[in-house]
Amino acid sequence: MRQRFIKSIARDRSAIAAVEFAFVAPVMIVLIMGFLDLTYQIYAQSILTGAVQQAGRNSGIEGGATTSSAIDTRVVDLVSPVIPHLQQSCGTNHGGDTTWCSTRKNYDSFSAIAPEPFTDSNHNGMRDPGECFTDINNNGSWDSDPSLSGQGGASDVAVYTMVINYPRLFPLYGLIGLPQEVTLSATTLLKNQPYATQQTTPAPTVCT
Repeated sequence: MRQRFIKSIARDRSAIAAVEFAFVAPVMIVLIMGFLDLTYQIYAQSILTGAVQQAGRNSGIEGGATTSSAIDTRVVDLVSPVIPHLQQSCGTNHGGDTTWCSTRKNYDSFSAIAPEPFTDSNHNGMRDPGECFTDINNNGSWDSDPSLSGQGGASDVAVYTMVINYPRLFPLYGLIGLPQEVTLSATTLLKNQPYATQQTTPAPTVCT
């Protein structure tokens, strides 16, 4: 009788353990997948940041403005062991592919990386129509970012950005509502070498 009682308790405990495991296991699996996905993202971001910083240093030497495609290729080569099969695409629909997109913009100086200065006549902290401003990029309109596209020339300050998209390692987006794709971005700021005379255009004052 006693042995039967012990066996009965053992069966009950086994059944309880199985039920508890059925409840706990899915949560544990999701947590593990989430941890691995986050760890992979952090590692990939560190590789991308290092690659972009190296590319930034290479861009600053003489001729860097004419070798932008080679610099992009170098960044992609450094990232590819972590995120393989990268394809160039600057669109919004990546179709589940791993893609990269680089952008470059330049300024005459570090101080120019700011909204175009203007006369705040009504002291509201905003540039309103009719208030005069310094048209740094000579486009006839006030800009919060007066940059020009491209690497720029000698002594110009350049901002180089690389964006990479890749699908998540695990289907977490379907389980907890995360985006299906991960977007990584790295930016570096540099000053081109003075290998020639800097070409600058006087910035006119515009009052429109």
